[in-house]
Amino acid sequence: MERKYESLATARAAGVAGVAFAILMAAAIVLVRVALPDGGDEVTLDAGQRGGVRTALELVPFAGIAFLWFMGALREQAGRAEDRFVATVFLGSGVVFVATLFAAAAAAGTVLGESGQSPSFGSHFAYALLTTYAMRMAAVFIIATSTIGRRLGALPRPLVVVGYLAGLTLLVAGTSVPWSELVFPAWALLLSLNILRGRPPAAARPAAPA
Repeated sequence: MERKYESLATARAAGVAGVAFAILMAAAIVLVRVALPDGGDEVTLDAGQRGGVRTALELVPFAGIAFLWFMGALREQAGRAEDRFVATVFLGSGVVFVATLFAAAAAAGTVLGESGQSPSFGSHFAYALLTTYAMRMAAVFIIATSTIGRRLGALPRPLVVVGYLAGLTLLVAGTSVPWSELVFPAWALLLSLNILRGRPPAAARPAAPA
């Protein structure tokens, strides 16, 4: 009974952390995209745009913390039934995503300290880190999570399919599709809401054959 309660508590923690991450991450992306469209090419930042970038930078650390909590709770749900190879990819891609996200935020922060009217290197570097590297790590994380969920039978088939499609979109799209970064928080929100609906914890289910 106690183990069942702990599993439900972990599942709820994963769902709440995932929703928090999705909201914070989406808000930060929107704020930066509005303030620095097209990577900051020939853009003069006014006070409102600088305020938007500053707010986004304040949200990013909390988004990263929520994501780490989300990732840890998901891994705890998988328990000993998880595949070690896929679990390693899951953990590694998640950690690299957060590290790259923080690096992109630090680079975007240089825009606020530039004395010129148009942001230059800092904004381009931040966009490269976010759209080229962080989002591709996010894609790997989505695919690994969907694979674990499929093998354990913890995720409904439509959500698994959506996960694979979202992962492939982020892998292929990169910088070529504006606003494609929102695919990741949207997927995290769907997964978190599914968890909060009360799906049985993965640790309580036998692993399905690969």
